[in-house]
Amino acid sequence: MFVVNVEAHYDSAHFLRKYKGKCERMHGHHYVVQVALQAETLNETGLAYDFVEIKRHLRELADHLDHENLNELPPFTEIEPSAENQAKYFYEELKRRLPAIMAEALVYARVWETPTQWAQYSEKGLVL
Repeated sequence: MFVVNVEAHYDSAHFLRKYKGKCERMHGHHYVVQVALQAETLNETGLAYDFVEIKRHLRELADHLDHENLNELPPFTEIEPSAENQAKYFYEELKRRLPAIMAEALVYARVWETPTQWAQYSEKGLVL
């Protein structure tokens, strides 16, 4: 099985409305978002998927969140802008944007909130 992984970065502020503690106050992070796609075979050029195409879509999504207060952007006006919900947002948006063959191959979206902690979303269950 082949796996390709791409990353993008964004800087955003947020606060957790229903959290009791320091994260209920506005604060910021330098987020890193990673997505992975899997393939059983390679195409005639020796690629599973084109990194350029995946990264273009991922960057568009990350750019939309960059230097923003996430609490003011849908869907985070209705749900908490936690790393977990951000991971799900990237996963679901990429499933909509990528060509069908790539969308079906999407394994996970992972959002790093700090260099030592991340949250991941996958429809395929636990994937590390």
